[in-house]
Amino acid sequence: MKRGYLSEYFEGVAAKRLSAVEVDVLISHQHEFNGVEGLREILGEPEGKVCFDAKLLYLSDEAEEPVVENSTLTWYDARQKARRERNVMRWEYRLYFRTTNVSLKAALGDLLVIAKLRDGSLLVIVAENKSSISLQIEWLFGFTDLAQPGFSVKSELEAEQDRIEFASRFILESIGVEVETTAESYLDVMLQKFNGRFPATKDFSAYARSTLKEINPRDEADLVLMTWMEREEILFRTLERHLMTDRLTQGFAGQVNEGVDVDGFLSYSLSVQNRRKSRVGHALENHLELIFVENGLRYTRTAVTENKAKPDFLFPGIAEYCNTAFDPLKLIMLGVKSTCKDRWRQVLAEADRIENKHLLTLEPAISTHQTNEMTAKRLQLVVPRSLHRTYTPLQQKHLMDVSAFTELVRSRQNP
Repeated sequence: MKRGYLSEYFEGVAAKRLSAVEVDVLISHQHEFNGVEGLREILGEPEGKVCFDAKLLYLSDEAEEPVVENSTLTWYDARQKARRERNVMRWEYRLYFRTTNVSLKAALGDLLVIAKLRDGSLLVIVAENKSSISLQIEWLFGFTDLAQPGFSVKSELEAEQDRIEFASRFILESIGVEVETTAESYLDVMLQKFNGRFPATKDFSAYARSTLKEINPRDEADLVLMTWMEREEILFRTLERHLMTDRLTQGFAGQVNEGVDVDGFLSYSLSVQNRRKSRVGHALENHLELIFVENGLRYTRTAVTENKAKPDFLFPGIAEYCNTAFDPLKLIMLGVKSTCKDRWRQVLAEADRIENKHLLTLEPAISTHQTNEMTAKRLQLVVPRSLHRTYTPLQQKHLMDVSAFTELVRSRQNP
């Protein structure tokens, strides 16, 4: 096991495309995955019937949250008894699964991933065919060709591709794997500076940047943005972990004789998740704003346009936008979304005077279907340069990075 790599969380992983016989209950009454012989590499040689505790997920781009269910999978060799009793030299490995809400949603061509976790349990993922999340998972584990029948298996997860960085951490957490990233040497300073509480996102973003004095936002905007985002994420998780430990230590006791305050615990858990989601988006906007300022760009942040829409950034500003004599070809609108899903369409209605809009995101490996639709809607996708490698070569030709975007704005403001 190597820290900072996928091997820290997984002993091995296998992937394939689901066949009709595996997903159609009317056809298959056996509830077994096909082509499983390769799974011996990560599940081992079964002695009798071996049961694995399993967490099952069904993922699609439309759903905000995955379908999650706990179950068991049974791994065995159907010919083991015949070999021992009658010396029949045949092997027939099977992986049995029960009917669950996840298996009922599975469809022909969906991505199936079976990962063995370090605690010996299994993580079973079914991702909608050709969805962004399925492409992200394929990229995460380095599966490039799943056209052949049977499982593709990886038991070595310590190559350079397997290093956990921003994009891979993003995907891991979308499949329920909590990545431990902390910088304990900053904890005491943060506790003192923020009085043992979470500060406003703007203040926390500024603090994160202050710990990286050696980088210049006027140089290599893509590298600077991702470096700031990485540092803020690590510092936030460090402070969050400490404050959460304190809160959990206090407990969630209800009134006398009422036991644990379950509602209180659930409310606290939900607040943690909501804070994480909203903070990333605000942090991204905060860091981008400073890059624009340091590069001498004029803009208005969250200006109000038609129908009370509020584009994240409007260049050169709301005054020029409202001036009908100002050339609309010199106007630029940038929407900012840490993740897209179907929410990217919101950007299309945020500035009617601007036909060609821009959207910056940190989401890796968005599906070709989605990026094609963005192009058709005259929406230019802006993605930090380090994330371009998660897209197909054809998609990369149509992506813009942060440096190119700042140059575009500068060229229109200073022709």
